[in-house]
Amino acid sequence: MSSSIARQDNAGVRFPPPFIYLLGLLLAWPLERFVPLHLPLGLVRWPLAALLLLGWLALWFMALPMFRKAHTPISPVQPTTALMTTGIYGRTRNPLYLGLALFYLMITVVAQSGWMLVLFVPVMLIIRFAVIAAEERYLDRRFGQEYLDYKKRVPRWL
Repeated sequence: MSSSIARQDNAGVRFPPPFIYLLGLLLAWPLERFVPLHLPLGLVRWPLAALLLLGWLALWFMALPMFRKAHTPISPVQPTTALMTTGIYGRTRNPLYLGLALFYLMITVVAQSGWMLVLFVPVMLIIRFAVIAAEERYLDRRFGQEYLDYKKRVPRWL
């Protein structure tokens, strides 16, 4: 395979998805500092943060080993060699992005930051319409009917 073809054999995602979530958190920090938007979570703060953390860990520990087992890279800038449709991928098409969303919300709860919560919406819109949409177009080209059948069977989130 020529290098130009190899470079095209990926989802075309230009910015690593975890950094999109991180950017939302980092943008909220100065906003919260200079124009506070505090979330008064009271007694639910730590139990809610713990639940979100457990959700993130569960999703990641179910999804990450599947990449190794399928011998396919996790990075959307590398060619996907296998379509994962079982395990956690039989319940949600995007467990890692869902997990990152839970982790983002966990940090939001711990920080009690209203700005992090406000910025969660654009972060998720970017993930959905820039990252996931690009990945879905790529997987459709790469796996054809197998991927279309999978999309009909398994919801994007839950």
